[in-house]
Amino acid sequence: MDKFKLKTVRRKRRKTGIRKRVIGTPQRPRLTVFRSLNHMYAQIIDDLDGKTLVSASTVKVGKGGNIAAAVEVGKQIAKQAKDAGINQVSFDRNGFRYHGRVKALADAAREGGLGL
Repeated sequence: MDKFKLKTVRRKRRKTGIRKRVIGTPQRPRLTVFRSLNHMYAQIIDDLDGKTLVSASTVKVGKGGNIAAAVEVGKQIAKQAKDAGINQVSFDRNGFRYHGRVKALADAAREGGLGL
């Protein structure tokens, strides 16, 4: 098994462990984060209805996949959530380690007034 495939298999295993505990409800939806090499994506999801309530990404912002872009996505998702009437969310790091771009996005969402 090559290195990249092993890395994705291990991330999916961590993701299933996280998703057993983190569930998005209408009162406290789930903020999930995905990072690729070039972009960052964030969605706020209500798992009981199976709907995405709010989404933001660096593709919309027009920046790359660095920490500054992740901060911008965090601010944008917090603003959109506030406009939609969402104050509290459950943070789903989606199997990624909580550091770097993932942490920057979460901190920016907190600064934007979103309770994680």
